[in-house]
Amino acid sequence: MDVQMLQVAQAVAREKGVEEELVIDAMEQAIKTAARRTYGDKHVEATIDRETGAMELYHVRTVVEDVEDELNELTIEEGRELDADAEIGTEFKESLPPIELGRIAAQTAKQVINQKIREAERDRVVAEYEPRVGELITGIVKRVERGNVYVDLGRGEAVMYREDLLPRESYRQGDRVRAYLREVRNQPKGPLVFVSRSDAGMVQRLFEQEVPEIADGLVVIQAIARDPGSRTKIAVISNDAGVDPVGACVGMRGARVQAVVNELHGEKIDIIEWTPDMVTFVVNALAPAEVDRVLVDEENNTIEVAVAEDQLAIAIGRRGQNVRLASELTGWSIEIMTAGEEREKRATEIDAAKAMFQEALDIDEDFATLLCNEGFVSLENLAYCAAEELAGIDALDKETAHELQNRARNVLLQQELGRNERAEIEDSLLQLPDMTNELAEQLAVRKIGNAEALADAAVDDLEGVEGVSREQLEALILAAREACGWFD
Repeated sequence: MDVQMLQVAQAVAREKGVEEELVIDAMEQAIKTAARRTYGDKHVEATIDRETGAMELYHVRTVVEDVEDELNELTIEEGRELDADAEIGTEFKESLPPIELGRIAAQTAKQVINQKIREAERDRVVAEYEPRVGELITGIVKRVERGNVYVDLGRGEAVMYREDLLPRESYRQGDRVRAYLREVRNQPKGPLVFVSRSDAGMVQRLFEQEVPEIADGLVVIQAIARDPGSRTKIAVISNDAGVDPVGACVGMRGARVQAVVNELHGEKIDIIEWTPDMVTFVVNALAPAEVDRVLVDEENNTIEVAVAEDQLAIAIGRRGQNVRLASELTGWSIEIMTAGEEREKRATEIDAAKAMFQEALDIDEDFATLLCNEGFVSLENLAYCAAEELAGIDALDKETAHELQNRARNVLLQQELGRNERAEIEDSLLQLPDMTNELAEQLAVRKIGNAEALADAAVDDLEGVEGVSREQLEALILAAREACGWFD
């Protein structure tokens, strides 16, 4: 029986892929748990000899200063009767007769052993696969349930949810699958290993395997934007002037990129050279569309792209795919328009800028047109440009340039002061009868942003409010006072 116990421990360890010592520890814990049914509240310790398999039970009593549990604790005097050198904390072990494992005790022991082995398996799976997150792994499909694929990794199991599969991709039991190890999550019910074939990391790892220059660090993947199963855009840069990053990824006669495409079941891949020049990068990212003009708005992180009429559909792509992937790849919001729409938009913007210059700077239309033609389309452009740049305009001397800049700065200063003095508009003001957004804006400039402030105001305080009569203002003030409970 003793030798058989060691043989069982060895067999379980081999089957579950855990250490034999852990299985024996679990057996000792199981025997200790089962012994409680025989020995009650006694502190029992079980040991199994690692050489012979002999099992022994002990009743453990501990020397303490104040005895609270007479069954399992000894006073210092009692301890020294057994051993003259006994001190607080000394343990005495007394052999106990072996127990007979009945049906319930055996079932309890089995549960304890299974629990310990499950915990060990969980720790082993986490320890083995957590450091490999971000790698490609290969496994065999174990089963498919509700579209989710469960993969046998050999020393663990992974799940690939339906959204992690490529569109129109299906697997059957026994199929071999290669996927990207996305996450390892340790949960009370056991560790979960998540793999994916739709993650952008899958494309990156495939290129690292197929392109030696990437593995060696000569070519670096800067960004990836992916529409799984349809198209991927990948931006690469070379750290060696003698290496063409795009050519290295494509390979001789397209062999390298074709190997990646085959693994992804025909997914189209656009390889783009990354460049710090954002305009060039966006133009490259929108390929195969041809771009006519690009306008960058750095403040709003937006790029407007004008293309010919026959290139519009190509630039946007099916269901907006091309521009969406280009935007994701570059990190900029890209707005596509035809050259005609772009000209119309520019004309509208210039007309608005001319009107603004005429009103804010008190200049005539020809002068405003001259400023717009020189590229000035806002007061900020004009106020804070280099004085030499403004004075270099034909028919504009230094004194006039200086005066224009002063006017522009004064207008901007007044606008900023107005914004700082303007009250915040609250719902209590907007909810008053006959109140409009335009009227609320005018009141906010006068530091009236809520019903309470309006209730405290007099009609004379609102002189200059446009679009309403004196009688309407009086009615609004009365409504505000009523809303604030003045007449309750």
